[in-house]
Amino acid sequence: MPIHVDETHHTFHLQTDHTSYIFQELAHGVLGQVYYGRKIHVEPSYDNLLTRELKNSTPAYSLAEPDFQLDAIKQEYAATGTGDFRRPAYQVTQANGSRITDLQYDHYEVLQGKQRLKGLPSTFEDASDDVETLIVHLTDALIQLDLELSYTVFPHQDVIVRSANFKNHGVKAVTLDSALSAQLDLPDSRYEMIQFSGTWARERHLVRTPLRSGIQSIDSIRGTSSPQQNPFMMLARPETTEDTGDVFGFNLIYSGNFLDQVEVDQWATSRVLVGINPSEFSWCLAPDDEFQTPEAVLSYTASGMNQLSQQLADFYSKHLVAAKYRRMERPILVNNWEATYFDFNAEKLLKIARKAKDLGIEMFVLDDGWFGHRDDDHTSLGDWFVDPKKLPDGIGAFADQVHGLGLQFGLWFEPEMISVDSQLYQAHPDWLIHVPKRRATPGRNQFVLDFSRPEVVDYIAKLMGKVIDDTKLDYIKWDMNRYITEAYSEGLPANRQLEMPHRYILGVYQLYERLTKAYPDVLFESCASGGGRFDLGMMYYAPQAWASDDTDAVERMKIQYGTSYGYPQSMMGAHVSAVPNEQTGRMTSLETRANVAFYGAFGYELDISKLSGEEADEIRAQVEFYKRYRSLYQFGKLYRLTSPFEDDGNVMSWMVVDDDQRHAIATRYQLLSRPNAPYLRMFFKGLDPDQRYRVNNSSKTYYGDELMNAGLFVNKIFDETATEKSLADFYSQRFMIDIVD
Repeated sequence: MPIHVDETHHTFHLQTDHTSYIFQELAHGVLGQVYYGRKIHVEPSYDNLLTRELKNSTPAYSLAEPDFQLDAIKQEYAATGTGDFRRPAYQVTQANGSRITDLQYDHYEVLQGKQRLKGLPSTFEDASDDVETLIVHLTDALIQLDLELSYTVFPHQDVIVRSANFKNHGVKAVTLDSALSAQLDLPDSRYEMIQFSGTWARERHLVRTPLRSGIQSIDSIRGTSSPQQNPFMMLARPETTEDTGDVFGFNLIYSGNFLDQVEVDQWATSRVLVGINPSEFSWCLAPDDEFQTPEAVLSYTASGMNQLSQQLADFYSKHLVAAKYRRMERPILVNNWEATYFDFNAEKLLKIARKAKDLGIEMFVLDDGWFGHRDDDHTSLGDWFVDPKKLPDGIGAFADQVHGLGLQFGLWFEPEMISVDSQLYQAHPDWLIHVPKRRATPGRNQFVLDFSRPEVVDYIAKLMGKVIDDTKLDYIKWDMNRYITEAYSEGLPANRQLEMPHRYILGVYQLYERLTKAYPDVLFESCASGGGRFDLGMMYYAPQAWASDDTDAVERMKIQYGTSYGYPQSMMGAHVSAVPNEQTGRMTSLETRANVAFYGAFGYELDISKLSGEEADEIRAQVEFYKRYRSLYQFGKLYRLTSPFEDDGNVMSWMVVDDDQRHAIATRYQLLSRPNAPYLRMFFKGLDPDQRYRVNNSSKTYYGDELMNAGLFVNKIFDETATEKSLADFYSQRFMIDIVD
């Protein structure tokens, strides 16, 4: 079984197929972190790993125990103010103003399986996966505050999911000033922190930095997980590569303000903290109330970053995404946004839809502009009823026409937003997030609805439900195009205003929960001005997400490659758009644009009604090809071969391999052609070394070990001796690899 407990020493050993996570009760009910890494044998205790030395000038727990020094102990969930001067996992302010607590070990329980959290997206068990949950109970007897630390072990994906639940059994309210989801104290600091940073249109670029003394962190206080910093991070040994070496992964199942932090102390131990950002947060815990933190996902492997990505992808598929979408192939869609923007009518849209059917595309998505009197981005957000000038027969009638073509139908919503020029604002100006008598800061000419108020969520749910019913909707693109400013709610008292950011995201989850339960056959795609809320909290409800508003194939290489470290390719919405590209002005071939977008939930974002005959034929062939290999692209094991974040970034390559190692597709992308280029070999991964394969239907066959270890010679891309020169900038090559029976 995954969880082993020694009753004498209160040692808790959590085992997965390849890892061990160990902690133990120390003196005075303190929980000490013992070990997290490669799997080791179960023992009653681990004295060797708990050895400590007396440290000079360091506070002791008491006069009688000078060598029990909290500042020098690796802890499991540390408090503040009692001798440990590192950043704590939590902090509580009591009625007398004290911030000192003494949560001591009380008891534990082991449960079979895993319960979902109430009100929060969370992981769940699969009956075939031997899942167990450990709950360790701690209590502060003076103020009658209880803490439950939960650890769920998913042994076959080498994942441990942690969270904390605070319960006030006292007679006075207390305030949580911080409540992180997980803490991990590591015994040394010889790691590099790998984060995924960027901004709008340049999301999730890999940044790798050695740990140093002090604090390094990534975070968000924007009200979303943000495009600037993604809540997924890794800690890897300096020598760790894609294929070898120790690496830890940390992710948070949460879509609001977050903190990922690593603190290296005076003795070079490293404290990792993951959870809700303590900045702009507090929570009043009244008597008999409780507070549940989001879940943090921890995973470790000794086999490099590619293995970490694969075990996380497998874990999300089986234990986070709704079972319906676990292996459901995502439909190929066309979105009208870049084709029409706000300027459309029914006939213009149907022209695109008819062409989509002709090309083999499966879904037509009507983007922004169908509601209220939305002729530009200054109006109508919140008025989720059809604009009769554009669709005089109604949105339901238009959906019937699309369905009548044999296409699925999708709609764009931005349910969390409000325009000042809207019927909703005229009726409920107090629903706009703002501070009374102060200026409200616009973003993208719009404002944010106060989803911390249940009546707001109720109102939007009713409007959206009516549209879904009228249209028999198949898909929703849920956008969120700005951050939260002036975070204040007229529905909360003064002493609870710092609860507003968390209550807001709970409101978003509540709306998602209601809609996904009421309409289980509607596919949701999350979007936040592109990739601004690309996180596990969204994935729980929306199994795919728009990876970025930047659809330029060259920029998408880095965006999608960086994203692949922490998220599966089936989650990445990736489309072919028109050239010159709207975000960069770059010209790339239709072939390269498709070869990039194939590695995800594929679609088109251009006016297909204006294609030349040659372009239409090429897109028709792309759609047919993708349908044939869609499952492999979306759910195959992904192997990263050449990183665009290394060397000069001129080349990127990766591949997907099916579960049986019978079929694989690899793609190499080259940004700029180089004169007199050196010989080129492609080194593949993930094949069966003892089986023979054919590449691109060649008459030659190769053993898998040759293709992986010796490589495949690739002819030069640009032949300077040719009479007719071919284009070699922004060039992509696809390799179809099939087993020889």
